[in-house]
Amino acid sequence: MSSAPDPAIAVDIQGLRKSYGSNEVLKGIDLQVKPGEVIAIVGKSGSGKSTLLRCINGLESFQQGRLAVQGESLQHDNPQAMRALRQQVGMIFQSFNLFPHLSVGQNIMLAPRLVKQIPDTELQDTVKRLLARVGLEDKFNAYPDQLSGGQQQRVAIARALAMSPSILLCDEITSALDPELVGEVLSVVESLAQEGMTLLMVTHEMQFARKVSNRVIFMHQGRVHEQGAPQQLFEQPQTAELKQFLSALH
Repeated sequence: MSSAPDPAIAVDIQGLRKSYGSNEVLKGIDLQVKPGEVIAIVGKSGSGKSTLLRCINGLESFQQGRLAVQGESLQHDNPQAMRALRQQVGMIFQSFNLFPHLSVGQNIMLAPRLVKQIPDTELQDTVKRLLARVGLEDKFNAYPDQLSGGQQQRVAIARALAMSPSILLCDEITSALDPELVGEVLSVVESLAQEGMTLLMVTHEMQFARKVSNRVIFMHQGRVHEQGAPQQLFEQPQTAELKQFLSALH
């Protein structure tokens, strides 16, 4: 019998298995993330990285194992518990998913207004503060199509932060951006890491993973194949699979 979830662990994953039909995508993942830890998840396409993130915030259900966030077990059959979970866990995707017919300010205010019923006067101050934090203080009334991809992704980060999550999941958040826009988004993520936000990020940006993360997880064929401090993992890979993955990047 597994013990009760530990509230001192931000994300506690034990024996997680996830299949789509006969295709098993996650083959027994064990992972514990401490509050304030910054985890980079790397690996080839199809290794299960994005599916793992989607399980953590409840977008995907799983068949076996246990997943607890801040000491609370995930309960897919309990809408109230899932709503509470999504307030704790923010997620930013590859595509910015901003509503084109809403201004930047309205995009960011939407969820806290609906979910937390915060009055607009109070929300506007919060949103302006968040936009300043991502370097877009003058874009409150702009519309998404007036912004570059990097600016849209920074709005998406501000939108996730508007719910005051304790954990932020970033799924390849720079892969849809032109190379010259990647840095402006990563610098925002780096500042969040420095402020102590618990971060799990699936990324192809190895230099960034090395610079910002406390721990790198290398996933291969649905398993955590190797993990460790960035320097150790990148400079002394232990397995043939990780060596091959890293050599393919150069």
